[in-house]
Amino acid sequence: MRKTLQLPRLEPTEETVFLNRRRFMEAALLAGAGTCLLPSLGCAQPPPPPEGGPLSLPFERPQVFPAKRNSGFDPKDLELTDRLVAATHNNFYEFLPNRGGPVWKYTSRFEVEPWKVEVSGECHKPRTFDLDDLFGFEQEERVYRFRCVETWAMNIPWTGFPLSKLLEAVQPTGKAQHVRFITAHRPGQMPGLSERHYPWPYYEALRLDEAMNDLTLAVTGVYGKPLLKQHGAPVRIIVPWKYGYKSPKSIVRIELVAKKPGTFWSAKPYQHEYGYLSNVNPNVPHPRWSQEWDYMLVANAAPRRGPRRPTLMFNGYADQVGHLYPDEPTKPQPPLRRGQTAR
Repeated sequence: MRKTLQLPRLEPTEETVFLNRRRFMEAALLAGAGTCLLPSLGCAQPPPPPEGGPLSLPFERPQVFPAKRNSGFDPKDLELTDRLVAATHNNFYEFLPNRGGPVWKYTSRFEVEPWKVEVSGECHKPRTFDLDDLFGFEQEERVYRFRCVETWAMNIPWTGFPLSKLLEAVQPTGKAQHVRFITAHRPGQMPGLSERHYPWPYYEALRLDEAMNDLTLAVTGVYGKPLLKQHGAPVRIIVPWKYGYKSPKSIVRIELVAKKPGTFWSAKPYQHEYGYLSNVNPNVPHPRWSQEWDYMLVANAAPRRGPRRPTLMFNGYADQVGHLYPDEPTKPQPPLRRGQTAR
């Protein structure tokens, strides 16, 4: 029987520990973990970093970028996260498994052009979209809050188009209730896929009403440029009121389905930690840490953590999406135990 990764009950690990493997292993031993916390990083020798560093563009589309910013999604109280900071701290386990960090160093072999996204299932007009098709949708820039389940946060200017536009193009049937996303699976290009205890490829899902909400964005760019590989090039999803893992990267397939599908992180043994809804909610703690606060990733600080801030309900988007969740907890909840299922 395949062994599953058993996670200790810890606070989120400091980024400085993550960036030094020896210190991380020492921290794991001090935590008293009964099993290995850090399997191999997917390859003993990572591929050479991309030429041009972490801001290296995977392709050019001068006729698209920069796209005009949508003034309706440009909050004046949000200071943008430094572009280099956003490019050098990411969670993308297909490249750098078991931790967040400098994903960009592991992406040089990843090819993002040509690219196709197959859309099928409960729809009248299934279709495969290439990059030209995706860029055929009217592109716009939106500034969104981004919140990781590990409590770090950013403010990012994404370029893309409402996912609803793509779904409308394939015409969902009356049976469609959920939208499933499957990401790229290329072992020769994604070194993290050698971590075989994960159920690759990565897959996520949304309810159809969530996917059709105007906030949900099919993303093709960031900071006025094409989407970087470490951000999920060439196309990803952003659902800004949910934790980051609900916004899958490097999508190759979208399926409209009638029944609620499983998701990568809601399978055993993680079902008590990561639920299907996974809305940002300070009242619902992660079993290993509180979600009552977050902190911005900032430049010129070690370990890039700004001051703690109270977590906003739905990550600050309650007015736009609160009506979708009439039973969302509004009072502090106890942490879930193994065997229970998160929202």
